[in-house]
Amino acid sequence: MSERAIRRSWLRVVHETVLLHLGLFYLGTVCLLWTPFAMALQALLPGLLGRRLGRRVISWIFHGYLRFLTLIGACRFDLRELDALRGQEPLILAPNHPCLLDAVMVISRLPDVACIMKAGLMDNVFLGAGARLARYIRNDSPLRMVMRATEDLAAGSHLLVFPEGTRTTRLPVNPLMSSVGLIARRAKVPVQTIFIETASPYLCKGWPLFRRPEMPVTYRVRLGRRFEPARNVQEFMRELEHYFAAELQHATLPDFPASAASPRRHDDAAASAERG
Repeated sequence: MSERAIRRSWLRVVHETVLLHLGLFYLGTVCLLWTPFAMALQALLPGLLGRRLGRRVISWIFHGYLRFLTLIGACRFDLRELDALRGQEPLILAPNHPCLLDAVMVISRLPDVACIMKAGLMDNVFLGAGARLARYIRNDSPLRMVMRATEDLAAGSHLLVFPEGTRTTRLPVNPLMSSVGLIARRAKVPVQTIFIETASPYLCKGWPLFRRPEMPVTYRVRLGRRFEPARNVQEFMRELEHYFAAELQHATLPDFPASAASPRRHDDAAASAERG
């Protein structure tokens, strides 16, 4: 490799490292600035008003974050198809889950989305206060999770659920968890499938937060089929899993590392809670 090529390669590494840290600094700073206001507003505002305001602000924050990543040249996003869902009837939004930015992309375009979150994230210093104001749903109690999700849908919201339960670890999709079918049956609302495509492994399962990807990272989100509410959960999940596998078979996706583990324990608890 020539000296000129080495210099160009080194400059590219430095440039992309700066962009990576700028993006993370932007999101972390905005979330921290919002945290004290979210804590105060949760104490002052009635639940419905706090929920609406909290979700709209999170949508604005995420929209601004993705615009910033686009402006600095770190990422490119094609999220236009999500706009068709804005203002529609209550829906369960069911995307595949290649990376950590998936929820950010969906919420950035839709201002009234309830999100099921890991309990640890609900207590996170950056995200916790805003998530609690927005009345996001903790996943640590299966029965309470299903009930809260059903109540939120009955109030007219959209509900974001990742049927894989965790980020994808095998192509084209992980085994799907039955939680989405249980909630759809109980709430009697349709399931709107969403497909997220990217060739980059950035922030996929096992990717360190501060590891530099090749930039720009490109994402495309497209809408899939809308399934009517489940009647028989097992049959519904078999059909949904077959559909996801078929739709993602030739999609643009990174090479996910193989994983022998399957995130079934929590899902089995949700199914037991629902039967009980």
